[in-house]
Amino acid sequence: MIDFIESHIAGLPSWAERPVVAIVAALIGVVLALAIHTILFRVLVRVARGSTSDADNLVVNRLERPTRWAFLSIGMVMAAREAPALDAVWDRLAPFVMPLLTGWVAIAIFRAFIEAMILRADITVENNRNARRRRTRLGIMSRLGTFLIVFLTISGMLASIPGVKEIGVTLMASAGLAALAVGAAAQPALKALIAGIQMAMTEPISIDDVIILDGEWGRIEDIRTTYVVVRLWDDRRLVVPSNRFLEDTFQNWTKTTSQLLGTVFLYLDHGTDIGPIREEYTRQIKAHRLFDQRAQILQVTDCRDQTLEVRLLMSARDGPTLFDLRCEIRESMMDWIRREMPEALARRRQLQVAPMELAAAPSMVEAMGKGALN
Repeated sequence: MIDFIESHIAGLPSWAERPVVAIVAALIGVVLALAIHTILFRVLVRVARGSTSDADNLVVNRLERPTRWAFLSIGMVMAAREAPALDAVWDRLAPFVMPLLTGWVAIAIFRAFIEAMILRADITVENNRNARRRRTRLGIMSRLGTFLIVFLTISGMLASIPGVKEIGVTLMASAGLAALAVGAAAQPALKALIAGIQMAMTEPISIDDVIILDGEWGRIEDIRTTYVVVRLWDDRRLVVPSNRFLEDTFQNWTKTTSQLLGTVFLYLDHGTDIGPIREEYTRQIKAHRLFDQRAQILQVTDCRDQTLEVRLLMSARDGPTLFDLRCEIRESMMDWIRREMPEALARRRQLQVAPMELAAAPSMVEAMGKGALN
């Protein structure tokens, strides 16, 4: 290739011959690399579109940009072998460029693999406990793996600088106290980071878990390395440090399953006949669209001064569905009692007594006068 280039630039001055050869060789290497990359990825795109899985399209899209630059660097390497002037320049750039491109490609491959696995974990199904656990682990692994690749990439780039290794050894030997001070200052951040890693192994929470925290009802929307985002019922976001879920108590309504039991309390008159109410509740709950057919029962759980406490137990597939079921059953049962058994509504009883006649008491002056006479 070099002989061919030199034959076409024979008329140039001797001082310009080497730079021109290097530039032309670099352009030829770049053009060939781009052509090969374009042809290869057109084939891959067609193969991915012909597949029934979305993961193939995701992997191809993720790898297109970083591999384009990787092909360009390979073209430069091949051209530098033929052009000494280009080889001298590339030898100075390669220690920085190659680790950077390698890290970029590694991150793209790693994230494409993680996202392909996330697509397989479908959380839209009714029983999505295993899918939510898998997504939680994959999300935390993605952030930790990306951090590790970036750290190794920067280390490889810095190691190529002359003198950095010697400076690093000197600093490591003389910075013991500084390291302790920095470690003490960064203790909260390190604590949260370690808590994030521990959460990935112990799984106190998972993506889309329903929790009660500080009296707030919400779902786990995102789990980061150092904090967790909770989406509350009114679309507010509660940002909580990761170590909070390992050190404090909270309610997790979907730790093992999303199915829940719920209650509705009715306060009725003492003279209420419970039998017809139990029959009506059984009829309504079994016909309700939100009932999952697991548990339903009516019990008198307390007898107070003014009312009977009647508990209606029911079950649903998840927390939001259970809330709607409870509200609708409470409304329909109270409406039926008002129409069919109005005597069951709680009443405040009062006992009528005859009026009392009170005699006037002697005044204080009269009482003192009688005492003086005696």
